[in-house]
Amino acid sequence: MKPNAIRHALAALVCLAAVSAVQAAPLSLADAVIDASYQGAPAGMLGLDHGFVAEPGSNISRLDPSESGVEFLTSDYLFGFDFSRSGALTVFANAPVTPGAYAIRFDFGASLNAPIGAFTLVGFDGASGTPGLRIVDAHTIALDLSQVAWSDYGSFTAQIGAAEVPEPASAALALAGLAALAGASRKRRLRS
Repeated sequence: MKPNAIRHALAALVCLAAVSAVQAAPLSLADAVIDASYQGAPAGMLGLDHGFVAEPGSNISRLDPSESGVEFLTSDYLFGFDFSRSGALTVFANAPVTPGAYAIRFDFGASLNAPIGAFTLVGFDGASGTPGLRIVDAHTIALDLSQVAWSDYGSFTAQIGAAEVPEPASAALALAGLAALAGASRKRRLRS
């Protein structure tokens, strides 16, 4: 291999290494204000801040400061939703659940300290199947519970994570590698 080709390959490797080195920031929900809907309707959710009473705005709640209970119940009382400060969401079957379509959405608006970048299943306790976990946008998540089988009062937990943010040193390495590639390419063109 020619010396220039070796330098180009090394510069490319530096760029790839720098771009792949990312750091996942923890996503705190400590000050989150959550706007929830169930089956596409805000009235389908009852929030802790409203004492789980059906009234205008009862689909909006803050995290339970004591972390001792759920933040939301569905208006049919089938499901409870408990968020932790560390970004965990536990979904509880609050009553016997018959198979069917169950769609939930949680919008954190501008109350998050970072955009949502991950939403993954952590584990089951008395439930099985494949819950549909989806990131709608940087501040909204959605759940589809139609593929979950529930035993009496079963639950599952999912983790909400922040978007991965490149480390400052990685960005500098990526820029240095790109500059080296651009310089080598320019030299090659000047020789031609």
